[in-house]
Amino acid sequence: MTVPIRTAVSEAPISQREHEDEVTGLSGGAAGAVVGFGGIVRHHDGNHDDVVALSYSAHPSAPSVLAAVVEEVTAAAGDGVRAVAVSHRVGDLSVGDVAFVVAVAADHRREAFALCAGLVDEVKARLPVWKHQTFADGTDEWVGCA
Repeated sequence: MTVPIRTAVSEAPISQREHEDEVTGLSGGAAGAVVGFGGIVRHHDGNHDDVVALSYSAHPSAPSVLAAVVEEVTAAAGDGVRAVAVSHRVGDLSVGDVAFVVAVAADHRREAFALCAGLVDEVKARLPVWKHQTFADGTDEWVGCA
């Protein structure tokens, strides 16, 4: 069975609810569980409690890397997965904005939770996206650059 998958790397705002609604629709009524994850921009990171600006940059290969990672992780999940949608936002974001969304529709909750968690971890580990944070004191930091 081919699992419907949608992936995107975009400057446009993204919504966890829209992703969950999409995988619900794509499941054709077969899913007994829909699980979503939303990565939200927070005002603190590490030792800093004063993030005032944040921007994500992506390598040009990011869309194809995202698609490949999601295909690979979803294929390894086996039967019971009905639909997957994953998006990462790039550009300038504000505290409270959604930066990363994963939604999974599956026959059962265990499959949905496990795949959602696996996708979050693998995308975070492999997607060539970097975060530039600016703090209230004017200092800044890049995260994800090796």
